[in-house]
Amino acid sequence: MSNIRVERKHQLGKQVAKEKAERLVDKLVSKYDMTAEWNGDVVDLKRSGITGQVAVGEDNVVVELKLGMMLSMMSGMIESEIDRALDKALA
Repeated sequence: MSNIRVERKHQLGKQVAKEKAERLVDKLVSKYDMTAEWNGDVVDLKRSGITGQVAVGEDNVVVELKLGMMLSMMSGMIESEIDRALDKALA
């Protein structure tokens, strides 16, 4: 198992940050064939071998993923993609 945690501060306000975070969620869902279920300001992400969430706060966005054994080998690549996508989404 491998854990990924990426956090970014923002000054957008929660609603704008949530709208922008939805772009990241859409990308993760599409690229990794995940399901996404929003519950307020948190979206739960799931698929075989990956579970996690994206949480949007007043001044930050936190992405946390737990990768199963098979995807653990790709954790560096996945984390880099999330870093870039989150920076782009919040720009």
